[in-house]
Amino acid sequence: MPNVYPFKAVQFSPRPDLSTFVAPPYDVLDKAAKERMLAKNPRNIVAIDLPHTPAKELGPPEAYETAAEMYRAWLADGTLKRGDAPAMFAYRQTTKTPDGKTSQRSGMACCVETVPFGPREGGGILPHEETFSGPKEDRFALMKATKSQLSPIFGLHADEKGYATKLLQKVMADVKPDITADMGDGVRHEVWTITDEQTIRAYQQALAGEDVFIADGHHRYNTALNYIKHLQSEGSGVVSQDHPARRCMMVLIGMSDPGLVIWPTHRVLGGMKDYSWDALVKGAGSHLKLELVSGTLADLEKKLLERDSKGEPCVGLYDFKSGKMAIANAAGADPLKARFGSKPEAWRKLDVAFTQYVIVEELCQKAMNGGDPVKWAFPHTLKEVEEIGRGAETGAGGGSGFAQLAVIVRPTPLEAVRDVSRANELMPQKSTFFYPKIATGLFVNPLE
Repeated sequence: MPNVYPFKAVQFSPRPDLSTFVAPPYDVLDKAAKERMLAKNPRNIVAIDLPHTPAKELGPPEAYETAAEMYRAWLADGTLKRGDAPAMFAYRQTTKTPDGKTSQRSGMACCVETVPFGPREGGGILPHEETFSGPKEDRFALMKATKSQLSPIFGLHADEKGYATKLLQKVMADVKPDITADMGDGVRHEVWTITDEQTIRAYQQALAGEDVFIADGHHRYNTALNYIKHLQSEGSGVVSQDHPARRCMMVLIGMSDPGLVIWPTHRVLGGMKDYSWDALVKGAGSHLKLELVSGTLADLEKKLLERDSKGEPCVGLYDFKSGKMAIANAAGADPLKARFGSKPEAWRKLDVAFTQYVIVEELCQKAMNGGDPVKWAFPHTLKEVEEIGRGAETGAGGGSGFAQLAVIVRPTPLEAVRDVSRANELMPQKSTFFYPKIATGLFVNPLE
């Protein structure tokens, strides 16, 4: 694994309750959500971390300049304060599962050596998803303006023997947290500050030799790499190894943690000129085997989840206009092998890869949109799918008259994330949604 370090974090000074100061990550928020958070507290971190909406594209320069001015003003007046000693932070999130049980997930907030993506001796930083250019431009403009990393990246490591997870449990046992937060979304956040050198060394040793898999924050890690290049181009061409930009803030969570959960990321497709359910069924031909399903979207998802998630790809299809539904399997075994034979089998069996390269590119684009790209929205819940179907503009996309076809997918297996990453391959965009999200505002990593 790349080297892991404690850091002098910038944090909000009121303690312990930071409920109105913290926010979800920028990429799950829209303008309305931002305004709701600022209505509760105008000094919520979202005022700085989301200066421009939507964050899917680069905003005007003045937006980032204003964010930087606000950040420095909060440092000056004591709203934000930098720690006196380097520290790591044990971080626990508690929530309820859909069946009402309590679920807890624990990780360590620290800084990780900022090294290029890819395998390396002793462990590397491994991505698992493709990225978009717009969010990278937005995050880069914000990092340049604030000279800080405002939001931690969510990293996974194998932790097959559970050493790191057990150490975290020991730190948190029978001791009250230094920071708590509850944004009213059903997730409780708790943070313990660790400055004890022996504990820090034990954690570093527990992670020795392990890869870090980026679970959430690919755009932000790309930004960290690009920021080093930016500094090199601005100065003498050398950024010393002890420069703060060489260390990237992450929350690292072991794959052995029982609270580690992946949600699905469904697809809602729209803008197809010649789309209809009948045209879809007719065009399925050699691509799909369709099993018609009656009932509600929930019935469709239930039937889909009964299928073997490690078998061949399988998705649910829902036509918004007629309400007709079907379970769709590939017409033949290993449908992506002919086109993507060099990719690992774990990648070729992904529901999201099957959706993108068979349903969208081969069927929807060619047969129902004149070869032109199809428009996408990426909801995580059936409720959000239904909202988009009613014409709502959500954080996942949508809008009036947008929705034509929903593709309901199963959660991507954690084993697939590991296997595809270790093969040095990337999954299609929006393949995973780890829940709950890491909060923004519990710690900031200054880069100067």
